Amino acid sequence: MIVMKKIYWLLFLIIAFCVSCELEQLPNATVSKEAVFGSEKGLELYANSFYNMLPSANDILRIDGMSDFTARRDAPAFFVAGSYTPTTTDITNESAYTRVSLGGDANWVWTSLRNINYFIVNCNDPKVPADVRNNYIGLAKFFRAWFYFEKVKRYGDVPWVSKPLEVGDPDLNKPRDPRTLVMDSVLADLNYACANIKATSDASRSLVTKYVAYAFKARVCLFEGTFRKYHTELGLTASATTWLNEAATASKKLMDEAGFKVYEGAGTSGSYRKIFTNAAPVPEEIIFTNVMDLTLSVLNTANWIFTSSTTGIRFNFIRTFINTYLKTDGTPFTDTPGYETMLFKDEVKNRDKRLQQTIRMGDYKRLSAGVLVSTPPSFAYSYTGYQPIKWSLDDVYYDTRDLNINAVSMFRYGEVLLNYAEAKAELGTLTDADWALTIGKLRTRAGITGGLTTKPTVVDTYLQTNYFPGITDPVILEIRRDRGIELCMEGFRFYDLIRWKRGQLFAMEWNGMYVPALVTPLDLNEDGVLDVAFYQGTKPSPAVSGVTYIDVSNTVGGKPNAQKLKNGTSGELTWLNTIPRVWADKNYYYPIPEADRLMNTNLVQNPGW
Repeated sequence: MIVMKKIYWLLFLIIAFCVSCELEQLPNATVSKEAVFGSEKGLELYANSFYNMLPSANDILRIDGMSDFTARRDAPAFFVAGSYTPTTTDITNESAYTRVSLGGDANWVWTSLRNINYFIVNCNDPKVPADVRNNYIGLAKFFRAWFYFEKVKRYGDVPWVSKPLEVGDPDLNKPRDPRTLVMDSVLADLNYACANIKATSDASRSLVTKYVAYAFKARVCLFEGTFRKYHTELGLTASATTWLNEAATASKKLMDEAGFKVYEGAGTSGSYRKIFTNAAPVPEEIIFTNVMDLTLSVLNTANWIFTSSTTGIRFNFIRTFINTYLKTDGTPFTDTPGYETMLFKDEVKNRDKRLQQTIRMGDYKRLSAGVLVSTPPSFAYSYTGYQPIKWSLDDVYYDTRDLNINAVSMFRYGEVLLNYAEAKAELGTLTDADWALTIGKLRTRAGITGGLTTKPTVVDTYLQTNYFPGITDPVILEIRRDRGIELCMEGFRFYDLIRWKRGQLFAMEWNGMYVPALVTPLDLNEDGVLDVAFYQGTKPSPAVSGVTYIDVSNTVGGKPNAQKLKNGTSGELTWLNTIPRVWADKNYYYPIPEADRLMNTNLVQNPGW
C-alpha cells in the first residue's frame, strides 16, 4: 500500500483541491472539476489520495510503546503528572501513536476531512455511472469514518463537518458536537461503504475492499459499544447493546463470506509469527496491510526499533503480562506452584506457542554472517529480559536503519475473530460453538490443547486481580487475555484499556525476569553459554567472558538507579520506578490544543485539562 500511496500522491498533487493546514484555511482548485469528477479514472486518482491519511508501517510498529505491557527507555509524558498540557507541542514521548491517532499530525488537524468532503459533494457527474460514483463515495465515506473515529477516540466530542467549508462559513467556528451525533454519523458512513464499495477482494491486500469496510465497522462498533458500557458517566449504557450487535453482525458477515481463515501453514511453532515477518502479506489471514517494496526503497524499521540499544524507546514486555500466557494444556501458568521465583529459562517452557514467537527465548536463533547463532535476550537492549521478536527479522543484516521488507498489517482475520467473540460475550450471547470458532481457533494455532471447544467457567484470579478486578465473567476475562496476547504490538492496547475504563493499568510497575542472586551468571537459553549477571557496587573481576554485567545498586554515580532488584539482592528486575507514572480520569481524553481554542472560542476544553 505504501508503494501505491507514494505513486498516487504524485498524481494527486496535479489535481489536488485541498491542501490546507487548518480547518479555517481554504485552498484554491488547480484543475477543473470535470477533469476529475467526469470520469472513473479521475475518481480513482482522487480517491487514492485518501490512503495517505492511514498509518505507515513504522507508525504501527511503535504504537504499543504506550501500553500497560511495555517497559521502555522513558516514561511517556502523558502518564507523568504535570508533563502533558493543552499547550504541549513536543510529543516525542508519544511517538507514532499520536501521529496515527491524528492521521499524520500531532494536533487538531482537519486537512484530510476537507479533501474527503470536497470529493463527496462533487462526485455527482452523470457521465459516470451511478454505481461507479457510489463505489467511490463509499471509499470516501470509509476514510471519513476513519478520520472521525480517530478524533473521537482521542478527544471525545468533536465538531461534525460533512461539507467542504468555504471562507466565512460559520461552521469554521462551530462548537463540538455530541459524541452520539458524531458516532451515529460514522456508523452511517460505514454502512454506506459496506453497501457500495464494489471490490470484494484484492490480491495485494493494499486496497480498501467491501470486507475491509466490514472489518473496520466491527472494530469501530466494538469500541463504541464497550466504551459506552464501561464509561457509565456518559449516561449512554442503554445504547451499548446496539453498537455491540452491530460489531457482532459485521464480524460475522466477514467470517461467513470473505474467505479468510486463521493461517496455520507453518505449524504451531511458526504460523503466528510468519504473519508478521513475511515479505508478502499472508493471504489467508491478512485483510489490509502496508506492503514493502525493496526496488522502490519502501521499507520499515522493525529490526532497528527492536534490537538497537540507542534508537527508539527500547520496547520490552513486563513480567506481569508474560505471566498471562497459558500453559500448553490450557491452564493458567500462574497456577504453577513457585512461578513467582521461576528462572527465565524455565518459565518460558511449555507455554502458549505465541510466546516463543513474540519474545527471544529457548532455542531462538539469528542469522549472522551466514551462520545461525543461538540468541538469548540482549541486555544491551532489554530492561526486563523479555525482548520482542514479533515484527523483527532473524537476520542481523536488517538491524540497522530502515531495511525491513516484511509487510505490516492494519487488519487481519485474528482481530475479526476477537471482535466477534468479545461483542458476543459482552452481549451475553456467546455460545460454545462461537468460542470454538474464535478463541478456540486462535489457541489451537498457538499449540494449546485444552479448553478449545467449550467456554470457560472458572475465573483466573491472577488475571482478575492484576488486570480486571471489576470483571466476574470468566468468558470476558479469557477473551481479554487472548486479545492482549494475540494482538500485542499491533497498536490496539492503549485504546482497549481506554474503552474498558482500565487506564490505571498504565501505571503498572515495569517488572522483569526473576534474578535469584547477585553475581550469579545466568544461561537464559540453555545453550551452555552464560549470558547475564547482576551486581551492586564494583563490577566482579575477573569477569566471565561473554557475560553482560548489570549494576542494580540503589544509586549509580550519585543518582537513583533506574534498574534494580525488587528484593534488593534478589527478585524481579524493576525498571524506572524512579519516575512515577500516574493515571487520572482526565486522561481518558486528550486536551483540545490551546492554540486551536484561541482561534475558535466555541471549543470547550475536556474536563480536567
